[in-house]
Amino acid sequence: MGLRDLLDAVLGTTRLPEADSDRLFAISTAVVTMQTSLDLEPSGSAGLCFKPIESSGSAAVRAEIEDLLNITARETSSAFRIVTDAYHFNWVILEDPDFEDLVSGIHIVSQTLIERGLGAYLLCAVFRFGRDRRVYWIYHFKQGRYYPFVPLSDSTRDAAFEFRLRSLLERELPIENEVERWYPLWGIPL
Repeated sequence: MGLRDLLDAVLGTTRLPEADSDRLFAISTAVVTMQTSLDLEPSGSAGLCFKPIESSGSAAVRAEIEDLLNITARETSSAFRIVTDAYHFNWVILEDPDFEDLVSGIHIVSQTLIERGLGAYLLCAVFRFGRDRRVYWIYHFKQGRYYPFVPLSDSTRDAAFEFRLRSLLERELPIENEVERWYPLWGIPL
């Protein structure tokens, strides 16, 4: 326990956990298992969700992200868009048939936010699989772990298939052990 942790404990204050983007790359190898064992192909889209940035520098941060994505898009042929969902969260949506480019693009944007001191705004990265059936792997930045989300409709999910995904990939992905943290993300814009 560091001095800061001791002071936080004594004073009864807590700090938000910092975003962890290092374990994000684990999905790059897990994709092979999903393709071979479940016939689940990457959809070619991924997203990064973050809270609205309430500061005078928010326009500058958005411009920096767009500039970074424009440079990346020239190198990788990735397409991107920035959208706000119905809950007022911001999304950077990437589209690219090369899964490695999607993972790298999400990592670059998340690292940019972390380096600008905005890591606490990062919520999750989402990777979509399947064409006919929507299967998402959600990376929770604060926990540094993945969990599956398989929506069936606007209010139900396929928990049995989510547990099957966990059992198949728990050796390859850092998976959230506490199932109550497998938050459903309704209305994912990808």
